[in-house]
Amino acid sequence: MTRAAIYARFSSSRQREESIEDQVRVCREYAKVHGIDIVATYTDEAKSGTEADHRPGFQRMVADAGKGAFDALIVYKVDRFARNRYDSATYKAKLKRAGVELLSATEGVPDGPEGIILEAVLEGMAEYYSANLSQNIRRGIRGNALKCRHNSQRIFGYSCGADGRYHPDPETAPAVEAAYRAAASGSTMAEIARDLNGAGHRTVRGSA
Repeated sequence: MTRAAIYARFSSSRQREESIEDQVRVCREYAKVHGIDIVATYTDEAKSGTEADHRPGFQRMVADAGKGAFDALIVYKVDRFARNRYDSATYKAKLKRAGVELLSATEGVPDGPEGIILEAVLEGMAEYYSANLSQNIRRGIRGNALKCRHNSQRIFGYSCGADGRYHPDPETAPAVEAAYRAAASGSTMAEIARDLNGAGHRTVRGSA
């Protein structure tokens, strides 16, 4: 019986953890139908598919593949494996050298010349989706900035209003004014930070 590992990933902290559970479930169903024995499962939560080097679960999977831990890798879709053609080609080559076959549980990539074309199309679509999404997000952020909207980013001294704009925060805005006055009078950044910390102020992330 073929020994296989499962790799599952979701890319955004806004996605649900159940996304990984669903991917693993579908991959296990695929393995059962095809008589494949699942020997390991690797996951990455809130990790982009365009940065394989920054996915610890993915890197553990590649390392174990090189040790002969399994014969095949099952993913829900090929875009779970990688979302850029360079990473896809690089890591598929590493798996191939280790004798590991990459299988998609939902896309039915056939063997032979037709499968090569279909896999290339799927990889190109995955990279296009990622690049297009990034472009749309940047355009939206820039558009909001040009309209003086806050993009949900918190800034010390300001609050994010329901109208989508920044407004002076009654509690921290005076501290910002005091910091500017201190800087104008010659205080160093370290002195200003020490004074603000001494007054009980913290950054928007809660650090000193």
